[in-house]
Amino acid sequence: MHLRIAPELYLKTLVIGGLDRVYEIGRLFRNEGVDHTHNPEFTSVEFYCAYWDYEDMMQLTEQLISSLVYEIKGSYKIEYTFLHNDEEKQSSSASHITSNSTEETVTVDFSPPWPRYNLIDTLEERGNFKIPLPLDSLGAFFFFSLSSFFFPNEIFLSQKCKELHVECAEPRTTARLLDKLTEHLIEKTLVNPAFITCHPILMSPLAKYHRSRPELSERFELFVCRKELCNAYTELNNPKIQRERFQQQIVERNEKGDTEAMEYDKDFCEAMEYGLPPTGGWGLGIDRLAMLLTNNNKIKEVLLFPQMKPIVENQTIKKIKNENM
Repeated sequence: MHLRIAPELYLKTLVIGGLDRVYEIGRLFRNEGVDHTHNPEFTSVEFYCAYWDYEDMMQLTEQLISSLVYEIKGSYKIEYTFLHNDEEKQSSSASHITSNSTEETVTVDFSPPWPRYNLIDTLEERGNFKIPLPLDSLGAFFFFSLSSFFFPNEIFLSQKCKELHVECAEPRTTARLLDKLTEHLIEKTLVNPAFITCHPILMSPLAKYHRSRPELSERFELFVCRKELCNAYTELNNPKIQRERFQQQIVERNEKGDTEAMEYDKDFCEAMEYGLPPTGGWGLGIDRLAMLLTNNNKIKEVLLFPQMKPIVENQTIKKIKNENM
């Protein structure tokens, strides 16, 4: 018995079994910290469609969420309030901003179509640097002409994080460094809905490799108000490559100490041998969507039983209670 972190592999196993359309709304559990947008227990919706890809998923995401906002609010535009001590006060994608000493209110426009930002291309454009290839943290090297030395890709990305004052805790793997740079250079600028697309394969162990861009995947994340709302991709359906991806995750976990790396799932790999059709997968955090639609910047405001601090009783009151027992 264990608490699940995602229903993904179980739902894809159902697709393998012949159910071309499957979905689930349910509770998930993550062993992560608590902050204004994260809670160890949360609610998500996931669905999987055979013979769809990530382009189909992006179109559906635009239609589904924009129509949902319009149906509830009577407009594609909603107001959302940030706390200044939680978020950066600027955003080029906000259509309207009013602020005072403690809050920042923005108008968020869900009108489709939404912009798309290729992750690697946008990082290089905004960071004014060229990320060395291959991206694989074990095989990538970058040549510095002045020093005549080769440096691993992780060193190059670590240097860029240092230059941009971006913090990344250990282990400083290529995937984690890219994630932190993406958060700093792209995610924090996205107030209106926008897609970040084509993540590197090493950041997406379950996503299918891109059909025309080596080392990238057919994946996207939807960001609204600088936070991830949705994650989706064309599913990897090659069992041989899936095993290799899982094995690489084991290396990241055991040798580099990346506790967020995936574990090897033998049963799922065996199921894939029977044939997973081309499939699109999609997941959305319902709690974060509720935060947006109710203008709440703390996730505990939309949870019935949020994680709370323990009550510390006054010693005098505690003594009186003990005496009366």
